[in-house]
This record gives sequence, structure tokens and C-alpha cells, in this order.
Amino acid sequence: MKCLICKSDTMVEDKGTYFAQIENCYVIIENVPCLKCTQCGEIVYSASVMEKIDEILDKIQNIASKIFIMDYSRAA
Repeated sequence: MKCLICKSDTMVEDKGTYFAQIENCYVIIENVPCLKCTQCGEIVYSASVMEKIDEILDKIQNIASKIFIMDYSRAA
């Protein structure tokens, strides 16, 4: 896969950190599987990972207060 930003052909499997803001809460999900460009650092998540992140955010919206930090591998 080519990087969407720098067009490099060097995307490698890695784990990243996903940040989101929902209503009045900031969410940080650590260790999310991704593809990362070795040249510019751009991160791309697969469709299945994004679906799981959406599920996690839906659940968190009901329980979180201001900041919520979790590990992706524990929720997946």
C-alpha cells in the first residue's frame, strides 16, 4: 500500500494511538493495529479496526467523563 501523504511504498504493520473527542470527553485508545509509513509517519487504520473503534467510542460515550484512556487489545 502507498502512503496517502508522501506516496512512499513503505507502509509497515505497527501499533498506534488513536485520539478522539466525543461530546465533552477526550478518548485515547492505545496499541491500535495500523499501517505506518516509515518515511513520514502517517498512520492508516483498516476498515475492521475502524469499526471496532466506533464500537468502543459508542460504549465509552455512555460512561466517560472528561478523559478516557484504554488499550485496544483489551477491548478488541
